[in-house]
Amino acid sequence: MINNFLSSSQKQFEYYRQLGLKTMEQLSEEELFIAPHEDGNSLATIVKHLSGNMLSRWTDFLNSDGEKEWRNRDGEFECILSERNEVYNLWDKGWDCLFDALDSIHENNFNNTIYIRNMGHTITEAVQRQLGHYSYHVGQMVLLGKIHKAENWQSLSIPKGNSKEYNNEKFSQPRRRQHFTDDLMNDENK
Repeated sequence: MINNFLSSSQKQFEYYRQLGLKTMEQLSEEELFIAPHEDGNSLATIVKHLSGNMLSRWTDFLNSDGEKEWRNRDGEFECILSERNEVYNLWDKGWDCLFDALDSIHENNFNNTIYIRNMGHTITEAVQRQLGHYSYHVGQMVLLGKIHKAENWQSLSIPKGNSKEYNNEKFSQPRRRQHFTDDLMNDENK
């Protein structure tokens, strides 16, 4: 049960990591830094926030509160980044921290209480909390990407008008047990 939960969670986190990355890859460097309005966030700003959150939540997460004293959450929304490589480096740094933390979970520590802002969570609750948070922001990134690229956007899911074709292909295969992400990121037609 523990291994199934962790494996499924890792695959879902990786799915969102890839959605964000595939969104950024479609954009010009300039488009990474365009906010939709004065109080809105650019993709680069969202990445900065996600990375800051991941580093805070997952660094020493079994022993220390997920809201680290050194975190500057408000500063995460001040985008001082100016180059694509800076954005990608922050993206990778946050995700690498998360996956290293998930790799440290095993049967002997799975029942530990995890604290986030002094509130106790089971590991399952802490993982689900972050899955929800990260998918929320990656969805924002995808929407911004679609807005920037308009008709040049390359769909990261089932393209409009292709649902029937996609479902026909899926139902032509025998029933099987697999995680929904096993083929999503490899399919040409999501």
